[in-house]
Amino acid sequence: MDRVSAFDEPLKKLLGGATAKVMAEHLDLHTVGDLLHHYPRRYEERGQLTALADLPLDEHVTVVAQVADARIAVFNNGRGKRLEVTLTDGSGRLQLVFFGHGVHKPHKELLPGRRAMFAGKVSVFNRRMQLAHPTYQLLDAADADEATEAVDAFAGRLLPIYPACKQLDSWRIAKAVDAVLPSARDAVDPLPESLREGRGFTPLPEALLKVHRPQTKADIADAKERLKWDEAFVLQVALARRRYADTQLPAVARRPVPDGLLDAFDAKLPFTLTEGQRKVTAEIFDDLATEHPMHRLLQGEVGSGKTMVALRAMLTVVDAGGQAAMLAPTEVLAQQHHRSVTEMMGELAEGGMLGGSDRGTKVVLLTGSMGVPARRQALLDLVTGEAGIVIGTHALIEDKVRFHDLGLVVVDEQHRFGVEQRDALRSKAHSQGERRSPHLLVMTATPIPRTVAMTVFGDLETSVLDQLPAGRSPIASHVVPAKDKPHFLARAWERVREEVENGHQAYVVCPRIGDDADEAAGEKKKGKKAGAPEDDGEKRPPLAVLEIAEELRRGALAGLRIEVLHGRMHPDDKDGVMRRFAAGQVDVLVATTVIEVGVNVPNATAMVIMDADRFGVSQLHQLRGRVGRGSAPGLCLLVSEAHEASPARARLGAVAATLDGFELSRIDLEQRREGDVLGQAQSGVRSSLRMLTVIDDEEVIAAAREEAVAIVAADPELEHLPELRTALDALLDKDREEYLDKG
Repeated sequence: MDRVSAFDEPLKKLLGGATAKVMAEHLDLHTVGDLLHHYPRRYEERGQLTALADLPLDEHVTVVAQVADARIAVFNNGRGKRLEVTLTDGSGRLQLVFFGHGVHKPHKELLPGRRAMFAGKVSVFNRRMQLAHPTYQLLDAADADEATEAVDAFAGRLLPIYPACKQLDSWRIAKAVDAVLPSARDAVDPLPESLREGRGFTPLPEALLKVHRPQTKADIADAKERLKWDEAFVLQVALARRRYADTQLPAVARRPVPDGLLDAFDAKLPFTLTEGQRKVTAEIFDDLATEHPMHRLLQGEVGSGKTMVALRAMLTVVDAGGQAAMLAPTEVLAQQHHRSVTEMMGELAEGGMLGGSDRGTKVVLLTGSMGVPARRQALLDLVTGEAGIVIGTHALIEDKVRFHDLGLVVVDEQHRFGVEQRDALRSKAHSQGERRSPHLLVMTATPIPRTVAMTVFGDLETSVLDQLPAGRSPIASHVVPAKDKPHFLARAWERVREEVENGHQAYVVCPRIGDDADEAAGEKKKGKKAGAPEDDGEKRPPLAVLEIAEELRRGALAGLRIEVLHGRMHPDDKDGVMRRFAAGQVDVLVATTVIEVGVNVPNATAMVIMDADRFGVSQLHQLRGRVGRGSAPGLCLLVSEAHEASPARARLGAVAATLDGFELSRIDLEQRREGDVLGQAQSGVRSSLRMLTVIDDEEVIAAAREEAVAIVAADPELEHLPELRTALDALLDKDREEYLDKG
């Protein structure tokens, strides 16, 4: 059998149809290679053989002993059965106990006089040492050598415990692994020899044997180190090739033009840029000046001035004769961006032809709900080049939208924006009849730990804005335990009233809208037992915007001007509410998370987040960033009914304790692990990470990225590394290839 096909062999050939079917359906394991990469989750130590007289408490032990007696005890009026077995080994005695359905087999096998080996954890019951439900192996072999061999094989072994499912438990998976383990010697090693030897890694076949059947703990550590590297390295090579391919695409270089729109805009700015903004701008301008497309991720805390950096990049492209498009995830945001960009630009946003520094350029808005005449005019401005800047939602990507010369695409909040959409927009760029890619800048206000940026966004170069502009105020955050201390919630509403009386405004955020009659009926059914005292916080439906707004109007905030905002409102209504709130005509805005990104009202100083434990850490941080945007300090109150000792409360405590988004994103990742971070759309990458954990293995990922970049630079097609190409093909099946393609 050749080296590649050994791993490609279907499991049903080696294991039989029934087992293979369960593995395929429940564990997504189809081939020998899949099963060999299904690593143990942990290892059970059976312990060295121990004399009964020396048994340590609370430890896993293995003993060889003889059955002295065995009896069935009945309890609970005959409804329960317990098998009690007494062992002796000449040094002492030990009790074994088996309950319920587990008594039948040992009752038949563990007869007085029989010798066996037993493994389990030592506990004390009624002042006697015992093992509950131990595993055992009978040793009544005809031949004494065979019995000794069985003892040696059983004692002191590290037993692998595999990720299993209801239909297939760990020991049956271990048996299946035994059947395919000989194929491990046919493993194709993806690491180039020089790299493997330079870093002193165990060869891959040996690593696979060690991870599945370790003799010592050192074997496990060796194997893990090697297998983590493989995962990190192959993924980083895929991303490095992606970045390399991008550098080979043609794009039009867009260099700053003196005395153009950018200079005119800078001259109007009432403040100076922060050091961070200047540094990031230099990185972006360098990318724009090259003849291959920029692919850059701009990370920055809420309010760190990302929009300003993006706008200056857009003006540079307009100066250089191109057009810039900014994509926002929602209409509310697109309208908001359009409003803030036109406000920042003033008369420069009312220009005639693009490139005319004296008269600026046109900034148009394009969303799905625009009226026909306005839409027709916007499309015309784009195709003629009259509009240098367009801001919109995914409506920008529709087939009928044509650009004169699209030079830069800015995408706001990447994690909410489909990668296909980003690609479709990129493919719209035409220049002098040639297909050329526009430059791409992706902005996110979600702080992403460095390791995640290197894996999830590994095809993008990263810039980080980590300074807040002058004039931003600190935000105080507190957890309000509404269930344990209801008077704290009453005080929270008093605080909101105080802020409003001081001339400020407030947000109240709820997880649900509560406008759908069917939804409400369904929730009522679920919530019928809401009077039940224990843990109804979990059972009741999440609090809803419309209900809370009504309660506040009638109760704690009666007399204040309260309005609601949520995603199912008509875009014009949403925009109207936001305009009134921004103009100070609304005191309290009760909203869903539609306010999470991009909403900028400097006069809003307080935020109350209801059922805060139902939001993720990063989302809470994003929401909190909506207050304290002016000169007055911000206040964020996280209301929760979660129990004080629960993980949900610990999460809220972490959010209240720090304003550092990167620290919080790390906590978030540690709690959720990387499954959610890599996300469903990116399941390709996730399913390839079995040993590597994005949060713990930062050094491995960084080192693997460095090696991958060097290898791809020297041999982009990997012509001299056929084994690495094979490993890449295995990682990048069609879906994953597409995921990486689109970033």
